Amino acid sequence: MSHTVQRARMTGIGRVLVVVYAVMALAASGRSLVQIVRRFDEAPLAYSLSAVAAAVYILATLALVLAGRSGWYAVAGVAILFELAGVLIVGALSLLAPALFAHDSVWSYFGMGYLFVPLVLPFFGLWWLRAHRPAGDAG
Repeated sequence: MSHTVQRARMTGIGRVLVVVYAVMALAASGRSLVQIVRRFDEAPLAYSLSAVAAAVYILATLALVLAGRSGWYAVAGVAILFELAGVLIVGALSLLAPALFAHDSVWSYFGMGYLFVPLVLPFFGLWWLRAHRPAGDAG
């Protein structure tokens, strides 16, 4: 993909989406690092899930930036679908089995601690990917 086309993908909503993913990557990374270093024994499941969320946000950010390059579009789609599944599953479990999440993770209660951005973000990410499919991708 030419640099002009790549730049066009990273303007407007695409740029905002990448910035929000980057902010979530930083926030989730910082949160999980502090949780794991200071209190891992208190809630290993929740804190491990925060680390998984951080890794997913980092991968999604990178993949969205590189989505115009071979293979990265698919990586972005998989990362965002994993993110959506994670926030839905962890969100539901935090309501249905709160004992599992005595301490919050990034995705607990559908991302309530992050103003529900984790719940909404993957829908915007999937929409953006669909609207900016690489040329020649008929799927």
